[in-house]
Amino acid sequence: MEDVQQPKPASSTSRRRQDYLEWPEYFMAVAFLSAQRSKDPSSQVGACIVNQENKIVGIGYNGMPNGCDDDELPWSRCDDNWLDTKYPYVCHAELNAIMNKNSADVKGCTMYVALFPCNECAKLIIQAGIKEVVFLSDKYHDTPGMAASRRLLTMAGIEYRQFKPKRSKIVIDFNSINHPGMLNSTTE
Repeated sequence: MEDVQQPKPASSTSRRRQDYLEWPEYFMAVAFLSAQRSKDPSSQVGACIVNQENKIVGIGYNGMPNGCDDDELPWSRCDDNWLDTKYPYVCHAELNAIMNKNSADVKGCTMYVALFPCNECAKLIIQAGIKEVVFLSDKYHDTPGMAASRRLLTMAGIEYRQFKPKRSKIVIDFNSINHPGMLNSTTE
């Protein structure tokens, strides 16, 4: 009769990590990482569009339109002359994520975005066929543009919800790849 070996109990190094990023955290983190590309000195916003299979199909951040020198356009938030502010020129992260999509369309997708979308972006989201918006900050909630945005999204049947992070910070440490187990200490 042969000895049947029982499997050894898994050691801590052969078990999966317990503190890995869940999908919503991952997608919001991608939106925030994308925002780091923004040259806007006051607001860096990123967006990440995800399909039903949890695949990223679009990423964007707020910035000046392609072909327009962002050193020649204003970045100011306020000025007596509206044309000397950033607002008539900047493309929002939502617009750029939709325009930068890497699939035929974004119908039925979810958009993760740092800020609740303005009314102009709400129109783009509706027209693109996005079904859900997950946002982190709603700091402009009481402005007329945000009231219009909520009204449009609700009328179009688009769900929107505020993201509640499980951790306050995600640190990207390029050195962690050289030190096994370092990823565990880089999330809070």
